[in-house]
Amino acid sequence: MTAAAHTQTTGANKTYDLGNAVELVSKEEGHRQPLAPEFVSLEDFSPLEVAYDFGRIRREDIEAGPRSIWRYKQLLPVPTNVDEHPNTEPGCTRLVRADRLAKALGVKRIWIKDDTGNPTHSFKDRVVAVALAAAREFGFKVLACPSTGNLANAVAAAAARAGWDSVVLVPSTLERAKILMSAVYDGSLLAVDGNYDDVNRLATELAAEHEDWAFVNVNVRPYYSEGSKTLAFEVAEQLGWRIPEQIVVPIASGSQLTKVDKGFRELTQVGLVEDSPVRIFGAQASGCSPVATAFKEGNDVVQPVRPDTIARSLAIGAPADGPYVLDVVRRTNGAIEDVTDEEVVEGIRLLARTEGIFAETAGGVTVATAKKLIEAGKIDPDQETVLLITGDGLKTLDAVQDKVGPKATVAPSTEAVNTALGL
Repeated sequence: MTAAAHTQTTGANKTYDLGNAVELVSKEEGHRQPLAPEFVSLEDFSPLEVAYDFGRIRREDIEAGPRSIWRYKQLLPVPTNVDEHPNTEPGCTRLVRADRLAKALGVKRIWIKDDTGNPTHSFKDRVVAVALAAAREFGFKVLACPSTGNLANAVAAAAARAGWDSVVLVPSTLERAKILMSAVYDGSLLAVDGNYDDVNRLATELAAEHEDWAFVNVNVRPYYSEGSKTLAFEVAEQLGWRIPEQIVVPIASGSQLTKVDKGFRELTQVGLVEDSPVRIFGAQASGCSPVATAFKEGNDVVQPVRPDTIARSLAIGAPADGPYVLDVVRRTNGAIEDVTDEEVVEGIRLLARTEGIFAETAGGVTVATAKKLIEAGKIDPDQETVLLITGDGLKTLDAVQDKVGPKATVAPSTEAVNTALGL
């Protein structure tokens, strides 16, 4: 099948336009099956991911595209007219050269991929936009998800923009800001008694009952997860079409890290960048660090844990892509580390005071982990490093509310101000 053959056959009377995507492939044994809203292989019961026939893709065509992830639509499983439908148009967030942070950490150069600038202020807008595009093509009517917060915001907003109904399930203990930010879009937001793993199990059961509900990270997960590749695409383009030497990625389910790796590999495959090595590092909070623990112990199996951390957006105790994260990190000569809640807060404050970027707790995990890996000699201080900051600090104000505040309360006079400042 050539890259020009955009219409994909999936059954006797079913055809789908998903661009250059051609089939689904199982991650364990490589079994192939037609494009469909499926997430587990019928042969080996491993996760499915999308395979493509890319054909020729040129830098100039991408650079002439829209200022959103749809500039990369030839590299995604989305309809050829995806940008013609109402959507949140995420992506093209800034890449910040963080010289003051680099100096504080004692390294040569750091870049911050700042995804707080997305429509709902996290990278989840990327994956949801791709999932919605595929779900529309498959004929779904409702957009749904289980979520630790950021995904709930993105699904509720994307559904509202598209004119769809939404069903969003979150743990009842979720941060208040994230609950409000999901509820304001007026979809069906349900708080569930339990942690994320309980919510995720419930979503899987509901996906089997409601055939017209697209659970973005369940029954359309192979398409949804491809949205994370756009982080790699943008970093490479913003660096002048080259791959960074080192990158630190937060780990929740693990999908983002594996797809960033896939994105870099696909850019090389189609000739958009030169083939060069990148070391990929994973970051977790100590209160939910099953992948970091498996890495440090040299295990291939990731043992589930019960999350207990302020980094709730990363609090997935049974990460679906954990084993594949281990594979990527080991293959690229990276490492996985975890940090305490106290270190997470300090990571948030360090990034804020050095670069003026207020990250949520997941960003604090990334910064603190990078610091720890640098101090341990695992990140090369002479190589260029990118840190993925995936969400806005306004979503997790409770993490810092007892740590920061006014230096003093003063009377409305210059004398009082000077006294408070020691002038």
